[in-house]
Amino acid sequence: MDRLSVKRWPVAVVVSAAVAWLGLFVHNLADLPGQDLLSVETLVPTLVTAVLVAHWFVRPIRRAVTWGLLVWAWLSLIGGVISVLPLDILPYEPAQTPVHYGFHALYAATQVPLIVVTSLWLRDTRRDPQPEKAPDAADE
Repeated sequence: MDRLSVKRWPVAVVVSAAVAWLGLFVHNLADLPGQDLLSVETLVPTLVTAVLVAHWFVRPIRRAVTWGLLVWAWLSLIGGVISVLPLDILPYEPAQTPVHYGFHALYAATQVPLIVVTSLWLRDTRRDPQPEKAPDAADE
């Protein structure tokens, strides 16, 4: 995959984080009874995602925040998968139905773009410690 231009990284991070959050939101609204944006199960992840994305634009901490976004996406993906496993320690509300599993699959799938974008950003910035600097017109 080609390296994204410096101008496209912010869009990629914001859009992939929004897709990841939207997966959570759709899952919660459709699959959990009585949920809305202000429900704890939705509000806390919304705030975590918003704080991480906002802080991604702070250059001195961008690498750490990118790691935070990557870990957050992996936790969401793994948590979405583990929470539908038939384990005695897990509650079965809502019922474990094919529809419920489908919403978990959607939730897990929407985490993948954020995992890919953050992983690529971390890889590219490891190779080039100055990815923030736009190339000169002569370099293009």
